[in-house]
Amino acid sequence: LSLNSDKDLSHRPKRRRCHETYNFNMKCPTPGCNSLGHLTGKHERHFAVSGCPLYHNLSADECKTPTPKQIRYKEQVAEIRKGRNSGLQKEQKEKHVEHRQTHGNTREPLLENITSEYDLELFRKAQARASEDLEKLRIQGQITEGSNMIKTILFGRYELDTWYHSPYPEEYARLGRLYVCEFCLKYMKSQTILRRHMAKCVWKHPPGDEVYRKGSISVFEVDGKKNKIYCQNLCLLAKLFLDHKTLYYDVEPFLFYVMTEADNTGCHLVGYFSKEKNSFLNYNVSCILTMPQYMRQGFGKMLIDFSYLLSKVEEKVGSPERPLSDLGLISYRSYWKEVLLRYMYNFQGKEISIKEISQETAVNPVDIVSTLQSLQMLKYWKGKHLVLKRQDLIDEWKAKEIKRGNSNKTIDPSSLKWTPPKGT
Repeated sequence: LSLNSDKDLSHRPKRRRCHETYNFNMKCPTPGCNSLGHLTGKHERHFAVSGCPLYHNLSADECKTPTPKQIRYKEQVAEIRKGRNSGLQKEQKEKHVEHRQTHGNTREPLLENITSEYDLELFRKAQARASEDLEKLRIQGQITEGSNMIKTILFGRYELDTWYHSPYPEEYARLGRLYVCEFCLKYMKSQTILRRHMAKCVWKHPPGDEVYRKGSISVFEVDGKKNKIYCQNLCLLAKLFLDHKTLYYDVEPFLFYVMTEADNTGCHLVGYFSKEKNSFLNYNVSCILTMPQYMRQGFGKMLIDFSYLLSKVEEKVGSPERPLSDLGLISYRSYWKEVLLRYMYNFQGKEISIKEISQETAVNPVDIVSTLQSLQMLKYWKGKHLVLKRQDLIDEWKAKEIKRGNSNKTIDPSSLKWTPPKGT
């Protein structure tokens, strides 16, 4: 489920790939490998194909003991590197500083005399290969200037394909892959940095107050003013999967309700919705997202249901921020349809009032009327609007409910521990 209140999301790519990948607690994916040894010979274990001796047709012992050819090459490189200057001279330092002051970030820093000529040549060759790859992608039309370079993110035990551009800082945005801590949402450039971060990161759940818990599902209320960095990182992450989302950094006027699923390693991000602290039009959702690995599992409906539960506690009638995207409208229309059919099923009277339905369900009367019209349950006859009780739709909904059984993908109002915030 994704909803953005600004523009249409109908241009979302059809292909949505999300597959599990290894993390630091899993085995090497190479068949028959026990994760022991490392291609460099420096580590006792490995977790990726790139470091797997078996994948490279070697043994762990062969990696630990360098061959005569490797020894000769290492000695040759060491001899070349002896020619490296001990450090920059005063005149060279002044030249480097002057270059930076003159050009700022518009030019690459001067690299001469910083390292050996051998290492500098290796770096230049790597730059050339990278630029050639980018040119090929541009020629093929896969990327354009200013387009999103972040194609995948490593998030927990998942590798996710991104759908849209997100305004991460430039040095991160031009990377092909981004590494994100699934708990604090800090973004990093490499798996090594992520591994070091995970060893030190003390976060196991979102900041803020846990306002709901049932089974393994929890919802945390995060104040954009108190936890600004976390909320900004959450918005940047969400933008990778939302087309025209515009809120990234101005998060202080919003509350974020973050849904997680817990296991023995922590509370994993399922999705979230943001909500204005003071909405003059009583919007109960500004932006909503379910992470790709949790889509089509009922979590989107749970997020919508939770937003209306908060409206009921506030004794208000809620509605998502307009305009709705095509996908957002489909998701909300499905939810409103289910709410109305459940109300009809339990209704025992003869006359139905739109106002009473709205007060009981917290759904805006405009949304109720539009849903009834789409279901062909609202007719105009002799100067009056009549609601038709279509038993076929009600029976179809009830059959699905019975088939679904006691699903844990429902919100239990008794598990909510929340009082409306006072002021901002």
